[in-house]
Amino acid sequence: MGRFVCAATPGNADVLEVRDRSTPTAGAGEIVVSQTKMGLNFLDVYQTSGVYPFPENDVFVPGNEAAGRVIAVGEGVSDLSEGDRVGYPMHVGAFAEERAIPANRVVKLPDDISDDMAAASLLKGMTVEYLLNQSVPLQAGDTVLFHAAAGGVGLLAGQWMNAMGVTAIGTAGTAEKVELAKQAGYAHVINYTDEDFVDVVMEITDGKGVRAVYDSVGKDTYPGSLKVIENLGHFISFGQSSGLASDFKLGDLAANGSLYAQRPTLATYIATEKQLAASAKNLFSMLRAEKIKVSINQRFNLNQTADAFRALTARKTTGVTLIETGL
Repeated sequence: MGRFVCAATPGNADVLEVRDRSTPTAGAGEIVVSQTKMGLNFLDVYQTSGVYPFPENDVFVPGNEAAGRVIAVGEGVSDLSEGDRVGYPMHVGAFAEERAIPANRVVKLPDDISDDMAAASLLKGMTVEYLLNQSVPLQAGDTVLFHAAAGGVGLLAGQWMNAMGVTAIGTAGTAEKVELAKQAGYAHVINYTDEDFVDVVMEITDGKGVRAVYDSVGKDTYPGSLKVIENLGHFISFGQSSGLASDFKLGDLAANGSLYAQRPTLATYIATEKQLAASAKNLFSMLRAEKIKVSINQRFNLNQTADAFRALTARKTTGVTLIETGL
């Protein structure tokens, strides 16, 4: 028997409730995980709100990132055993003390990667890995703009880009967040409540603009983001914390310098077991070398998941928020 968080209808944090259910059984190709830590992401908010498809005949269990210990192994699983520590990103249903999950969607955690570190970094760290290495393969000397620089993804991205020799310009909404982003390696951080980021970016780059803009904010930062990209540059929209940029038109790309635009998701970049393992390997290497460090700045018990949602959507969080089961 274990607790889990669910929503019977789409909505905000108020629709979330905590229930009990029996320990699941591991089906063929599955494992059952006793979970200790779960990472909170804006994706969880989007899915709970109904922006993404909502179950028609069942309650919805949010959460896309967790770490824990294998307590049961199903038929056909040979590379994992009871007692192994595992973690995973991008498999919905994480906010639970116990869950079944396909064995090929988890990674075995090395001894030097703690449950805290895994739950705090797998989804966000793998997101940064594909954004910087695959979505736009950055090189030393590039200059980019990264919105929400003090968020969980933003703080990891700043450190990763600094290690790559990339000049990163960030945006944030408070003086505290500006300082956090600077500490994470951003060469310049713009407080968008005090300054127009378009004007400041163009001043920093002497009118040239940046090679790429990484935008997880959406409505509030579009179309300003397009105005600061150099000709033939890249607009990477990987989230919409302020709402969808509903006024997007293909003609905008031509008008701002024959730009490239992408709306990527981590799920595509880790779709196969091989891709998942490779991304985890790259992330763990960066963590071991201490080129990136995870800032866990908020912790909530599983019973407080609704409060965690409220803090995130009110933009009162910085870095990573963990949900803990106490197991």
